[in-house]
Amino acid sequence: MAKKKPGKEGVNWDYSPSLESTSHITILPKYELFINNEWVKPSSKKYFKTTNPANEDVLSEIAWANDYDVDLAVKAARNAYNDVWSKTTPKERSKYIYRIARLMQEHARELSVIETLDAGKPIRESRDIDVPLACNHFFYYAGWADKLEYAFPNQPMEALGVAGQIIPWNFPLLMAAWKIAPALAAGNCVVLKPAETTSLTALKLAEIIKASGLPPGVVNIITGHGDTGAAIVNHPDINKIAFTGSTNVGKIIQRAIAGTGKKATLELGGKSANIIFDDAPIDQAVEGIVNGIFFNQGHVCCAGSRLFVQENIAELVIRKLKHRMDSLYLGNPLDKNTDIGAINSKEQLETIEKYIKIGISEGAEIYQSTCELPGKGYFCRPTIFTNVAQSSRISQEEIFGPVLSIQTFRTVDEVIQKANNSPYGLAAGVWTDKGSRIFNLTSKLRAGVIWANTYNKFDPTSPFGGYKESGFGREGGLHGLGAYLKMKL
Repeated sequence: MAKKKPGKEGVNWDYSPSLESTSHITILPKYELFINNEWVKPSSKKYFKTTNPANEDVLSEIAWANDYDVDLAVKAARNAYNDVWSKTTPKERSKYIYRIARLMQEHARELSVIETLDAGKPIRESRDIDVPLACNHFFYYAGWADKLEYAFPNQPMEALGVAGQIIPWNFPLLMAAWKIAPALAAGNCVVLKPAETTSLTALKLAEIIKASGLPPGVVNIITGHGDTGAAIVNHPDINKIAFTGSTNVGKIIQRAIAGTGKKATLELGGKSANIIFDDAPIDQAVEGIVNGIFFNQGHVCCAGSRLFVQENIAELVIRKLKHRMDSLYLGNPLDKNTDIGAINSKEQLETIEKYIKIGISEGAEIYQSTCELPGKGYFCRPTIFTNVAQSSRISQEEIFGPVLSIQTFRTVDEVIQKANNSPYGLAAGVWTDKGSRIFNLTSKLRAGVIWANTYNKFDPTSPFGGYKESGFGREGGLHGLGAYLKMKL
């Protein structure tokens, strides 16, 4: 039953809880390493805890792989590539990938709930975006597996061999799909390491992969902290590194593989610009801003964390944005009413709070939504800063949280200069009624992905990646498939 409650600007609706059930999911008390289609105990005998960021409860214990375990996984992948997968016909590879997609669909409800429990994201996001999109990536690349000669006509291609893949905590299952699906379609075998704080859906995916009948060793999923990822990067029998994560770690990986002959795809940080012109559909743009930075707790590398508003409509846009912020529900991620869930970890929450203090100390004006914070768990109110200087740290550095810096502009040339004045170049958004203006900006903004009159829309057929310190290479589409192939000489 819904009831009304007073807010800063009128009356907001207060909805009764509508919690997603957890009775249909299975989370084991302890998870081992998935190597050669078997669950293998870590040679280190070490485990670490994974917790629910919304209430700090321990969900499970996860195996911590060391160098020996990584070597075991790489050898399993190499043997599978040499003996089985490289000899499997493309049509058969396609069937396996398609089967994985179908099994993921069958387990979609379980996967979405586990993703929400482990990552803290709202169930609506896990259920409606992450899991369906992950399934779609497997479906998409299943279709390409037996059509490589059409994907790259007159270019004789072959698989790289063994791919080492390291994924972040913001989209755990989706990032696994982004990397595993094209690698398999291209004929490679995989050693994947999920983030230590969000390993559960990758391990559930391992169960699905085993159930699909995929030959042993084709996909190996090992868990651990940064040292586990470093062991994958430095292993001499890895042919390619695919990494999504921070720019600092990306630079370390780049230095580590220099001169080794390993190929790499690095999808790193971002400080993306969302640009609103005075002829834009204002209400639609405000919703796009909220979708781009708040609904996902800012846990998106391409989050629209820098807002540029044309000066003559800035007051109106900011007023509407504040009003919309006050209507957002922050709380239990399993509640279907929740708009904003938990920050993934205590460490990340501390980083966000540090940047909020920096913004205040730099003289920017802060506004936070009126929502109450739960007494337990890692939560942060949606936050905007106005009167932000272009050189401000909150305008230049990635925060990875629900913090938005707002600046104004007068002309097209001015906003292009401001938007490009960033070490990053991952994504951008343009809101305007003029198609010519959109095409003008897309040709001049240094960003890998540019949305027009929308934000944070993804599709498996479209490549994704950035420029500058946002990394290099593309994932998704034919570009993502080509990243796992090499030209035959």
